[in-house]
Amino acid sequence: MISVIICSANAEDLLLVKKNIAETIGVAHEIVAIDNRKAGKGICEVYNEGTQKAAYDLLCFMHEDVQIRTHEWGKTVLNIFSDDADTGVLGVAGGGYKSLAPSGWYQFEFHSEERSYQNVLQGFKLDEKDEIHAYHNPKNEHLSNVVCVDGLWFCTRKRIALKYPFDARTLQGFHGYDLDFCLSVFQEYKVIVTYDILMKHASEGNFNKLWFDEILKLHRKWSKVLPLTTSDVSDREFYFTEKRCLKKAIEQMLRWDYSFYQIHRMIMNAAKSRVRTKLYFKAYLHLLQLKLNIIPLPPKS
Repeated sequence: MISVIICSANAEDLLLVKKNIAETIGVAHEIVAIDNRKAGKGICEVYNEGTQKAAYDLLCFMHEDVQIRTHEWGKTVLNIFSDDADTGVLGVAGGGYKSLAPSGWYQFEFHSEERSYQNVLQGFKLDEKDEIHAYHNPKNEHLSNVVCVDGLWFCTRKRIALKYPFDARTLQGFHGYDLDFCLSVFQEYKVIVTYDILMKHASEGNFNKLWFDEILKLHRKWSKVLPLTTSDVSDREFYFTEKRCLKKAIEQMLRWDYSFYQIHRMIMNAAKSRVRTKLYFKAYLHLLQLKLNIIPLPPKS
């Protein structure tokens, strides 16, 4: 039995996703849909409210612009959690490396096949692109261990969501909640990705300055434990991965007109971690070279 929790902003989308869930889940369930159109609460507050209202022991948090294509997916969820008591979070897309530098769950700068694990049909609303099937299973597994999952759809146990509630004090908008929740749960339980449930996500997400503001808050909270990975990574690889990640973060902050102080604060926050001190001198050098026009700001990739 599964409680499906949805933060709703569109009544038509909600009707469609309710119908889709009823037709595909294949197990007893309830839908805890919280209408957030007028209240305008942050998603952490809404998800905590949904957790409190949920009647069942397994919770599924999902966006309302998702259409699940796999029939009887609820049985798959129940089996995964019943087979391993250490499973804490289950998603369909996730990253095997979470950087110290501000970022989302996918770490392109981690030069390893293990940087991402996913099976999602991705649609696009903001760009005129065709739908793609994002399938990446580098180890050819049924389940893959990751650090964080994408918030489009993920499941957990109610007792875990009560023990590690969504951080509505730090994150008051609609970004970063999935990473923060996974980083909390990762301390004690497994965070995993399944390839046996396929769904379409209608939107690619808007990774803009508002998103980055929330990611900076997230990283101020977690910098002392980052970077994290499920891969076998040497100190040398940590260093060069984070060097690439910090450079990218600095460049993006300059494009979005963050002040020198704000970028300085980001670098100093990263300095709390276990990565070699040399990294921060390299980051400052890169910032100064860009600010003084010694090197050009690379075009946005």
